[in-house]
Amino acid sequence: MKWFVLYTKPRFEVKVANALESMGIRSYCPLYKQVKCYSDRKKKVETPLLRSYVLVQLEDKDRAQVFTIPGVVRYLFWLGKPAIVREEEIESMQQALEGVYESILVTQLQKGASYTIPEGPFKGQQGKVVTLLKKRIRLELPSLGVLVTLKTA
Repeated sequence: MKWFVLYTKPRFEVKVANALESMGIRSYCPLYKQVKCYSDRKKKVETPLLRSYVLVQLEDKDRAQVFTIPGVVRYLFWLGKPAIVREEEIESMQQALEGVYESILVTQLQKGASYTIPEGPFKGQQGKVVTLLKKRIRLELPSLGVLVTLKTA
């Protein structure tokens, strides 16, 4: 059995993961706890780490079963074949997502500089600063092939 990546409609990640589990198909939607500040209170909410993506474990021959679930768009492909995620990567993601993260403190960065993320779901990942905004920085993480936006304090 392999882990495949499903692309979903926006904000359907948890619904799709729950529907897959109810069908007996093992799935994983990585969620992290985040503190949201409202005008009258602070609230801890669970937010999907990978927006519009759900990881699903099944055999190659059973891949078509997932399209009966509302919200599933397609599989993610890499080099013309369905993208496969290794078990070790999923375990490391699960371990990294234990905790609550408010924001990450970043000081004196320049565009093109190298930066290692000190905490949060991508803790320890090193990336190159692509964009500096007032309260956010955008990092390119070549090891994961993604672009991450971090809030600064």
